[in-house]
Amino acid sequence: MTAQRMPALFLGHGSPMNVLEDNHYTRAWRHLGETLPRPKAIVVISAHWFTRGTGVTAMEMPKTIHDFGGFPQALYDTHYPAPGSPELAQQLVDLLAPDNVTLDKEAWGFDHGSWGVLIKMYPDADIPMVQLSIDSTRPNAWHYEIGRKLATLRDRGVMLIASGNVVHNLRTARWHGENTPYPWAASFNQYVKDNLAWRGPAEEHPLVNYLQHEGGALSNPTPDHYLPLLYVLGAWDGEEPITIPVEGIEMGSLSMLSVQIG
Repeated sequence: MTAQRMPALFLGHGSPMNVLEDNHYTRAWRHLGETLPRPKAIVVISAHWFTRGTGVTAMEMPKTIHDFGGFPQALYDTHYPAPGSPELAQQLVDLLAPDNVTLDKEAWGFDHGSWGVLIKMYPDADIPMVQLSIDSTRPNAWHYEIGRKLATLRDRGVMLIASGNVVHNLRTARWHGENTPYPWAASFNQYVKDNLAWRGPAEEHPLVNYLQHEGGALSNPTPDHYLPLLYVLGAWDGEEPITIPVEGIEMGSLSMLSVQIG
């Protein structure tokens, strides 16, 4: 990574409780914020804004969205008042053309997939941010190619942060007691790690075609938490180092794997 180029990160965000807790995942996120070059702005792709079509937050002060239920009141009392950037939002509209991107000036904000990790990385909430939605109607390779387009922002001082979980099956999660990963979850998690640095056309990428792995569908019954990874992989220039800041599998079927490009 050059002195000017910002890294691209995929962060396994896990439970909203990480906002309140101090654990090795949250400490790793905090360490990233303390040691990486400080960005001028951040583009976030969160698993929790999964839409028909593509939108980008374009308000001056996006709201904090508490998109979860049944958690301690302290979580609902927590806000992340980072400023938005209508200017950066418009740059995304122009950059991603001819694909249509809608400027969202009131409906969305920062959901827990974004602010839940950024509150650890940048607790002062003083870096302008926009959040880009994930278009549920597009094929996997499209998301990877959008990452390629977003990569140009990294040379303008903009950090890319995608937030999800590469294994995300809450139906099989062990909520109490046994925390050993299911064999299929561990196998798929390793498959992801083994193919992070794959080079070739997007349509042939093993992680674009993740359902070819025998554990792919069980690890991701829905694609929303997996797809953010593809944006970060698309932003890789093919030469930069790819590292894993932190990893682990919680509750048997929730991967906390994080990936750093650059």
